[in-house]
Formats: sequence, C-alpha cells, structure tokens
Amino acid sequence: MARVVFAASRQQYGRPQFVPVTEEFSAGRYAELAHAEIDALLRAGRRPIVVGGTGLYLRAALADLDLRPAPREGARERWTAQLEQHGPQALHAELARRAPWAAEQIDPSNARRTIRALEALEAGELEPQGGPSQLWSEELRHPTLLAGVTMQRDALYARIDARTEQIVAAGAAEEVRRAHAAGVSETARKALGFDELLAGDIETMKRRTRNYARRQLAWMRKLAGVRSIDVTGREPAAVAKEILDSAGA
Repeated sequence: MARVVFAASRQQYGRPQFVPVTEEFSAGRYAELAHAEIDALLRAGRRPIVVGGTGLYLRAALADLDLRPAPREGARERWTAQLEQHGPQALHAELARRAPWAAEQIDPSNARRTIRALEALEAGELEPQGGPSQLWSEELRHPTLLAGVTMQRDALYARIDARTEQIVAAGAAEEVRRAHAAGVSETARKALGFDELLAGDIETMKRRTRNYARRQLAWMRKLAGVRSIDVTGREPAAVAKEILDSAGA
C-alpha cells in the first residue's frame, strides 16, 4: 500500500494528541509521538496522512533525526544565572560553540535571544545535531510520497488574511487571554499569533503569518523528492485525487 504525506498546515494522526498550554514541548518529544502513531497505523494496514506546516516538525515525523532531548526543568533560570555571572558575550560564545548556525543570526549583546536559542537548542527546536544535510536528505523512515501544496502569492495572502479574521471572530483572543492567565509555557507562547492576539494587534499577526508562509515555501523547495502541486483556483477534491493518483491508490 502506498504511504502518503500531504504537506500543508498542521499535523494529524490516528488519535489526537493534546498537550496542556502550561506544558513545555519539543521536536524530540513530538517525533516520539508521531513515530508511534505512524507505525501503529501501518501495522493496522492503514495509510498515514501527515499534514504539516513547520518544516522541522514535518521532518521529525518522517525521519530519524538526531534531535536533542528536552531541557531539564529550570533551564531558563540556569541560563539567566549564567548570564548574570558571565555576561551576554560569554553566553553567545557558548551558543556559537554548540550551534554556530544559530549564533550567526543573533547579536552577541542580545542576551534575551541568546537565552531563547540555547533553550530551543536543548529542546530540539533548532536544527538537529546532524546539521542541515540531515534535514534535506532523502532518507525517511518509511516509503513516502511528499506532496507540497503551493498557491499563487496574491491568492495565498488573501486567504491568510481572511483566515486570520475568521480565527479572531471565533474567539481566539479570549482563548489566548485564558491561556496567559493559566501560566502558559514558553513553548505555547511561541505559537504564531499568540503575542499579537494578546496585544490585539491583528495586522501584525497577518503580516507574520504571511512571512511564515514564505518560509514554508522556501523550506518545501529544499525537500528531496517533493511533488509540487499548485492549488490556485482548484477544488480540494481535485487536488486530493491528484495526490491519490500519484500514490497509486
């Protein structure tokens, strides 16, 4: 049976997995859950369909990446203590030693970004230890069809803006305020639009989402063996049929 991966907006598996907004999470932990779900579906003779938008998390679901384990509790406090003791330059030097690709993008005097990068590195949220080549290799855990959905830029941006308005109208701002009051984790706070909804800055949320879509497209173009499908003006059923036909279903 053909195994299909349909790259679009979010991950779904045989059974839903929920993480409280107060809990920290990582790409490494996500890979464990995704692999278990995919393997269980294959054993049951079913076809897993992985729908993903975040490049690293999509690869984590499909491949065996050398992801770092989640940081121990108190990581933020530990790095803050080192900052107070040694200063931002020393912290940035540590990041450069462990993840030079990340340090190159951060001003050595920006202690806040350096700490967040170190935390993300320990949580497996930055590129894996194997380096970029591991992300773009053709090696996957199972035979997989990669279908990359694209859309003409103007149509894509219009759809993003309309979807953002729908999310706001459905009460997303109130949901974010409740999460903030409950003591949301740093992981959940990184969700696209969280800070903007909290501040009521919907235009910035739209802009950041459009920028994120551009990064998704750039990532997708690097994937080995991806089949690009332009869905502009097409019905979803027709797109789904094309993907299934490509899989030999």
